[in-house]
Amino acid sequence: MADTIQNGSESFSNVPVSIKVCVGTARVSVRELLELKDGSVVPLDKRIEEPVEVFVGETLIAKGELQEVTDDLGTRLAMRVTEVMGESTEV
Repeated sequence: MADTIQNGSESFSNVPVSIKVCVGTARVSVRELLELKDGSVVPLDKRIEEPVEVFVGETLIAKGELQEVTDDLGTRLAMRVTEVMGESTEV
């Protein structure tokens, strides 16, 4: 994927793109949804040691693991890429 971008037009290389990092999903009933309050815990479908998925739109582009980083803004959540998907990988 990086080769395609690097070999493409330079005019696109600085266009910002939003990514979505999915740590898991949950299926809840409407009743459970309406009963959510501060302190509620919603179990997700992934174990904590499983990789997170990185999407651009609906396309899975990478997998990675969550970690903490400390910088000028304090301690924040970050994601380290562990696998980059092929160009044809879709959900």
